[in-house]
Amino acid sequence: MLNDYFASHTEAKFGLIVAVVAAIIGLKFWAERQSSPSQPSSGDEKDDDTPKVALDSKEFRKFPLKEKFIVNHNTRIFRFGLPNPTDRLGLPTGQHISVRAVVNGKEAFRPYTPISSDEDLGHFDLLIKVYEKGVLSGHIDKMFIGDMIDVRGPKGMFNYFPNMFKSIGMLAGGTGITPMYQVIKAILRNPEDTTQISLIFGNITEEDILLGRELNELATAHPDQLKIYHVLNNPSKGWTQGSGFITQDMIRERLPAPAGADTKILLCGPPVMIKVMKAHLSQMNYEESSVFSF
Repeated sequence: MLNDYFASHTEAKFGLIVAVVAAIIGLKFWAERQSSPSQPSSGDEKDDDTPKVALDSKEFRKFPLKEKFIVNHNTRIFRFGLPNPTDRLGLPTGQHISVRAVVNGKEAFRPYTPISSDEDLGHFDLLIKVYEKGVLSGHIDKMFIGDMIDVRGPKGMFNYFPNMFKSIGMLAGGTGITPMYQVIKAILRNPEDTTQISLIFGNITEEDILLGRELNELATAHPDQLKIYHVLNNPSKGWTQGSGFITQDMIRERLPAPAGADTKILLCGPPVMIKVMKAHLSQMNYEESSVFSF
């Protein structure tokens, strides 16, 4: 009966054959898709594991406190988390961030340079000295794990790239070591960067030397590229490096001589120190363009 129907209805028979063939092809295509790994439909789609930049230069974003490490009697390292474990902060070498918090009903702001780098995914670290009358440092020190801080960036006029200068001289005091440490690490972790680094680091006592162990390890691992000289206002008995304040003789002996565009002198520390160091450098004929203050 079915054969008679097809014999008398040729168009219907042809249509049914086409439908059966299409169904077979569709089933085969579906099976192949199920057995092969899925592919993005266009080049615009990104893997979820691709590191994303957490910072925004135009608006403050909130980041939670994850850990707190005691460095000494008044200095801490605060670790803040990024939204995802694979995120990077997005801070170029030589730049800093702006931190904001509301304290006693008023907004407080302060620039900080993380001691972590963009190679440290999922978090960033701030080395902060807590001052007795420091509004923001005191606020951060009292934060609980999970509390949020507002951060915006990157900010700053200095943006380092490899072999930017033949030599970099650094004059740092106290927490002014943080941008220096950031630049030092960036140079030394790049085997193609041959920049020579000289650091004079001023502090009150030996206990006040921040990142001392980390700096010594870097100097030991790169003795031909990094030279460090410590100067203490109040040295202990047996201290073998600099004493008192940083002088022109120390600068002349320890830092690269004026050499135009080949040399850069970086400054970071208390305002009084920066004022004195700039006067020293001017009297020693360093060009103004060769000196940068964070």
